[in-house]
Amino acid sequence: MKHILILLLCWTFTLSLTAQQVAGNHSARPKVGLVLGGGGAKGAAEVGVLYAIERSGVPIDYIAGTSIGSIVGALYSMGYRAKDIDNMFRSQQWLDLLTDRATDLKATPIRKRNGVTYFFGFPISRKSNKQGAISHTGLLRGDQIVCLLDSMIALQDSAVAHNDSLDFSALPIPFRCVAVDIRQMKEVELTHGNLAMALRASMAIPGAFKPVEKDSAVLIDGGVLNNLPVDVVRQMGADVVIAVDLTQNKRATRNSKMNQRGTALGKMLRWLKVRPDLEKYNRNRQDCDVYINPNLKNYDATDFQSDKIDEMISLGIDAGNDALPALKKLRKCVMKHSKRK
Repeated sequence: MKHILILLLCWTFTLSLTAQQVAGNHSARPKVGLVLGGGGAKGAAEVGVLYAIERSGVPIDYIAGTSIGSIVGALYSMGYRAKDIDNMFRSQQWLDLLTDRATDLKATPIRKRNGVTYFFGFPISRKSNKQGAISHTGLLRGDQIVCLLDSMIALQDSAVAHNDSLDFSALPIPFRCVAVDIRQMKEVELTHGNLAMALRASMAIPGAFKPVEKDSAVLIDGGVLNNLPVDVVRQMGADVVIAVDLTQNKRATRNSKMNQRGTALGKMLRWLKVRPDLEKYNRNRQDCDVYINPNLKNYDATDFQSDKIDEMISLGIDAGNDALPALKKLRKCVMKHSKRK
């Protein structure tokens, strides 16, 4: 069955290339896009899949990611290899990193400092800068994850780390990430600006992380509306798409439109009932050419414990190995077309 699917993949891809030739596109080989979906800690599996992509030799021309997939994708687009990102995932104290935990207060039940109330080092309330009110929505500012990203970006290219007007298309592999403007409940493609802050916006889980303000938008996790942005990488110019999906058993919902009136919280509650993201998810899943879905049914997006990270990277490696014949066949089709120019 697997061999039949691979043959169908190559046949479908060949038909696509023939159509391009008829349209007069003879000048370049087909472009390959990589899509990395969101899923919190389960993003460790995407690192495992990267090993297989590297082994297959498939050239990656564009990358689009959401949430944790945007972090993995951005690092890869800058030139980090699978092994580098693997080491980063395994070496982090994720609980402290993602919760802005004050490690020097781990043994202290309650402590207030700089307008923040900590419980054993975890921030549980924060004073607003404007009216002194306590905010309980998005308590975590993500300072430590931004610092980590900044440092990794700077190690690869210091000019990129300090560029607040960077064009993400200028990275070694052109890159896009997805966020959502909660004011308009509208998907936003982040194409330029400070790279670390763009990644921080794409992973701003509602209610956990403070949204990121950019221009007139208030940005939260892109997975709210587009957790597998195949359409984004297609728009970038990808002729063929490899998608790594971290979701398990996601199903389509009824076709219904959200009422755009009301507060941001009201819009979020209506979204939870309607789930329009599932329709786009299903369209995107069907529109990719190589679909990789690691078996993560026994894992949760919050499983950042070191042993769980290790296990999910291994499951990603397994999923990548299962997809390796299709990836190699894809490379052969792409490079064969390139030689015919």
